[in-house]
Amino acid sequence: MKKRFSEEQIIGFLKEADAGVPIKELCRRHGFSDASYYLWRSKFGGMDVSDAKRLKALEAENARLKKMLAETLLETEVIREVLRKKP
Repeated sequence: MKKRFSEEQIIGFLKEADAGVPIKELCRRHGFSDASYYLWRSKFGGMDVSDAKRLKALEAENARLKKMLAETLLETEVIREVLRKKP
């Protein structure tokens, strides 16, 4: 799924809202929903662009590590199964 707005843009929108721009006006001007705004605020609220980039890097690393763990657990289970079947 392609994201329509980058993290930098989203943080810019949040900073506009913090500066006093009404949420409805901000959403209408940039073409996103109120729900998207509140979702972004819960995820990116109080962050700078560098923080968002670091968060994205950590999420990617976490996904990679979870995949490695799942593969290792699967290999271990296969080895155990083979060892159980040996007489």
